[in-house]
Amino acid sequence: MKKQIVLIMALLLFVTAVAYAYDDGDFQVWNTDVEEMKINDKSKIAFEQEFRWGDNADEFFYQHYDIGFFYNLQKYLNVGAGYRYIYESKKRRFRLERSPYVTLSLLWDSKGFKFEDRSRLEYRSFQYQADAWRYRNKISMKFPWKYTKMEIQPYMSDEMLFSLSATNQLNQNRASAGIGMNLTKNIKGEIYYMLQTMKSSGKWIDANVVGTKFKISF
Repeated sequence: MKKQIVLIMALLLFVTAVAYAYDDGDFQVWNTDVEEMKINDKSKIAFEQEFRWGDNADEFFYQHYDIGFFYNLQKYLNVGAGYRYIYESKKRRFRLERSPYVTLSLLWDSKGFKFEDRSRLEYRSFQYQADAWRYRNKISMKFPWKYTKMEIQPYMSDEMLFSLSATNQLNQNRASAGIGMNLTKNIKGEIYYMLQTMKSSGKWIDANVVGTKFKISF
């Protein structure tokens, strides 16, 4: 038990330390809120909204609103589809992006560790530039340990984003570590650190993100 507590403390120290280790990268704060409504044992509808602050968390620059439908084909296989409205600040003006998407997720357990491998294909329709396709792959791992009555559980994930244009290249990576917990019977919360690496004007730029996520299930 002591070893597990030390591990959790080390993870939290890692999150805090790394967030301030990249002075040349931007510091950002993200918040995500999700409402899930169960249709039956195999399907659900999810509503999501997210807000982001950048420039050392001093400027509000991004928001999205999302509705998706997800269905469990098998215990280990989930498919889904959705639609996302994105408003992002570009040259001091908020620009609209519409993004329908489809997802396919593989889920499995190994020695108490829970894994998810999610593939997502997006069609990005812009007001201000040519439309584009994007592929995203996110691999997540939840550790088998849970602490206190809130069932605090550490996890890690990595997501790669590929622009499916003429070059078909990787242009963003998001590596995360954090903890999830049960706040109440129907409300879950997460806090995490993310190192976001993005290619911009031919250069790779880092951003250090501290994020929170809250999910209400009905």
